[in-house]
Amino acid sequence: MATKKDLKYFMRSKEPEIVTVPGPESIKDEEGNILPLEIRVLSQAEITKINDMYRTRTIATDKKGNPLIYMGEVVWKTERDSARASRHMIVEALQFPDLKDKQLMEYYGCVDITEMPLKVFPKSDEYQHVSRMVMQALGLAAPANDGEDIEDAKN
Repeated sequence: MATKKDLKYFMRSKEPEIVTVPGPESIKDEEGNILPLEIRVLSQAEITKINDMYRTRTIATDKKGNPLIYMGEVVWKTERDSARASRHMIVEALQFPDLKDKQLMEYYGCVDITEMPLKVFPKSDEYQHVSRMVMQALGLAAPANDGEDIEDAKN
């Protein structure tokens, strides 16, 4: 069986995929319905760019401040702030609520978007739920055993 070598199969929609998932149980509308979250599925390029923003490389030094050399090469130390990178991804992916909304940021007295998920979802269970939903939608976390939330939302 010969496979067609047609590049049209790789020319997929450039429109971002929006996934709707249940929000935290503690946030409800006037009728008592749980507010859904709308998540834009970020591309791998966007995820990589965000991760790179929170990665710093410096020359590794000994206790006296001298550069470490190994086999004639300077040793580099890479530090990652994965928690801030994850919060930045949450902000970029969430379409509703829009955590970059000027009015919402002013309400919480926030100027750094990476702090917004912590302000809007201050309870540990709320933040964990939102983080899990976003990371599952982005394909960065496996679905929890207790539910097929993302799969249900996609169908």
